[in-house]
Amino acid sequence: MSPQPRTGARPVASPADALSHVLVVDDDPRLAELLRKYLTDNGYRVTTAGDAAKARKQLSGLTFDLIVLDVMMPGEDGIALTTDLRRTSDMPVLLLTARTEAEDRIAGLEAGADDYLAKPFEPRELLLRIEAILRRATPPPESGTLILGAMQFDPERGTLTQDGAPVRLTSAEADLLRVFARHPRTVLSRADIVSLGVSPGEEVGDRAIDVQIARLRRKIEADPKNPRTLQTVWGEGYVLWPD
Repeated sequence: MSPQPRTGARPVASPADALSHVLVVDDDPRLAELLRKYLTDNGYRVTTAGDAAKARKQLSGLTFDLIVLDVMMPGEDGIALTTDLRRTSDMPVLLLTARTEAEDRIAGLEAGADDYLAKPFEPRELLLRIEAILRRATPPPESGTLILGAMQFDPERGTLTQDGAPVRLTSAEADLLRVFARHPRTVLSRADIVSLGVSPGEEVGDRAIDVQIARLRRKIEADPKNPRTLQTVWGEGYVLWPD
């Protein structure tokens, strides 16, 4: 495996504390470093650990959004660590293993892992699985208002206001903003946007999504040509960064 940054892509531009933090646990230092660099290049904060004991030390002092965990490690293995973590935490876990038997995969899932990826794997597949896990783990917003710079969006009512004054949204624009509000700080592809309930007009294609994004930016961005709230992740899709 030799991960390389995505061609034509760039990390999501965001404050460092807004990036998802991933803990990579693998006793192969070369693989751990490759994963650290690849995920960092793709917009994640990454911490590594060489075994379960070191992972526990990291978990005791830092907060993580997801763990990428090797199954076969000296000492406590990945399945045992996952089982123990599940007693106190619902943090997402993605297991990596050289084993391909169905029994091993089932054992990992029964231990509480969210997903299971067999080695060797394509770095791109790992990235997509991480994105999917984090997307599922992101809770929908409560009935409270989402802050977007100088504006406020109420997902339940689909209303946008600025300094108390209403900003008119079309039904398609409100639906689009609801989708992003339910998945903040998560890169959504055009296909994701469609599958999550947005139907911009009769033709639901890439161009239709892009047109709706451009229209929405004219409503929520101070400078639509240089968006800060609803950003493009080149080659991947779009991401909403609320305040």
